[in-house]
Amino acid sequence: MTTTSNPAETEFHLDATGRRIFIGLMLGMFVASISQTIVGPAMPLIVAELGGMEHYSWVATAAMLVSAIVVPVVGKFSDLYGRRGFYIAGLIVFMLGSLVSGLAPNFWTLVAGRAIQGLGMGTVMPLAQTIIGDIIPPRFRGKYQGLMGAVFGVTSVAGPLAGGWITDNLGWRWLFWSSIPVGIAATAVVARFLHLPHQRRNAKIDALGIATLAPALVAILLATSWGGTTYAWSSAVILGLYAVGAVLLAAFVWAESRAAEPILPLRLFKNSIFTLSNVAAFGVAMVMFGAIIYIPVFAQGVIGVNATNSGLILLPLMAGLIIFGIVAGQIITKTGRYKAVMLAGVATLAAGVWLLTRLTHEATSGQLTLAMVVLGVGLGLCMQQYTLLVQNAADFTDMGVATASTQFFRNVGSTVGIAIFGTVMTTGLHDAILRHLSPAAARAAEASGQEIGAGSVLDPSVMAQLPAPVAEAVRMGLAERLHEVFVLGLPILAAVFVATALIKSVSLRTTNHPSGNEEAQHELLDSMATLSPESIQDEEEERFAHTRR
Repeated sequence: MTTTSNPAETEFHLDATGRRIFIGLMLGMFVASISQTIVGPAMPLIVAELGGMEHYSWVATAAMLVSAIVVPVVGKFSDLYGRRGFYIAGLIVFMLGSLVSGLAPNFWTLVAGRAIQGLGMGTVMPLAQTIIGDIIPPRFRGKYQGLMGAVFGVTSVAGPLAGGWITDNLGWRWLFWSSIPVGIAATAVVARFLHLPHQRRNAKIDALGIATLAPALVAILLATSWGGTTYAWSSAVILGLYAVGAVLLAAFVWAESRAAEPILPLRLFKNSIFTLSNVAAFGVAMVMFGAIIYIPVFAQGVIGVNATNSGLILLPLMAGLIIFGIVAGQIITKTGRYKAVMLAGVATLAAGVWLLTRLTHEATSGQLTLAMVVLGVGLGLCMQQYTLLVQNAADFTDMGVATASTQFFRNVGSTVGIAIFGTVMTTGLHDAILRHLSPAAARAAEASGQEIGAGSVLDPSVMAQLPAPVAEAVRMGLAERLHEVFVLGLPILAAVFVATALIKSVSLRTTNHPSGNEEAQHELLDSMATLSPESIQDEEEERFAHTRR
């Protein structure tokens, strides 16, 4: 890895070793990311074989919960003890979870396997971004983070398509086993080539912080996921979970204010760039995952897109995200300017949501495609940049926990967004459908006990049995409620735009060391190309310690 010595004309290039490391990180991100989407098409077959239909959501919830809990913990531990071991361990744990899931003899073993996968995902995904922050200075990091963002876009489309093909041709268990060879390759590359400078800090582990944060997240995320679906928002279960979560969060804040090495240092929030970037990332995640979940509902339920091609519905959105994510990274790398790009991204994202609010039950596939392309362009321009800003503002010793915090707020934002948007869609859906039926048809449908809801139009077998006027009423009612879902995204993005506008514009560092000692940084990067893997770590640790002194 080399840079020029003139800061005014600084360039950065990954050498052969650096490229191998980056490929290993991308492979790890790929297997962790695709596991979130590849299982969806096979779920009906899986629950038909293993049972557990009444607990269907736990296959996704188990991985999500464990991943959200482990992200801040691993981020902090990697700052204390180094990234390499945790990243390799995360890959191994993920593959173990894949093996358990593929061999599952019953439903709850599958859930346990998914929870183990979540532990690996929560380790691999934030550490991949953190390691990029370790080896690539912020000034040149945009294009590489754009490529990482492209991995998410590819897996969002490829996951459901691959899941359907593997299930039909090899069986659903291969959905889990197929990721193991890729994980082995990523582990081999990372173990061989990734050797980072690190000064181990033998600090006291923040046990109280972990003990309060983990159950607080479980309580809040479960309440958010179950609210309005499994249980009413006003039910004792949901209110009780939120109350427990609030008490534990208060205890967590108290513990962090007194810990010597807190899991999530509260002092980070004194940095306005850190705070505003995470607020904005939270809001973008709410809108993004709300779109990913409910645009297919509109496409299938209102427009009537064939459900067998559902994996392709989001292709326009993901194409925009991938292409403009890479473009944004290149622009930021070449110019060093990011704020205008991000504000343009949030504005474009809002324009895409506004186009979604204009869709009615008479909308065409072309109109929906246009809205998705605009959404994807906006996401590509802004989504990955919040991580870049947090890393640029963080002290080198806090790189892991700072990067993990952004991943954590995205995870929570996606969960909250999906839950809130789902509640908006389902609340009043039945009444909305009845409003579009004639009184006689409504009475007849009620008397017959026919299912009248979103499931009617999303399930082809049910839809085929509905009279044409009833099916049309379902489409109109669903379009009406989804309009409210999309409208909700606009004030969220207004808040994101304000938060992004308030972020201070600071220069992107051309070195990974906050001290700004670029000469030492250049020597360190150049030496990595010539040292043997066994001697790299010793040499880097000596130089890093000298730089800190």
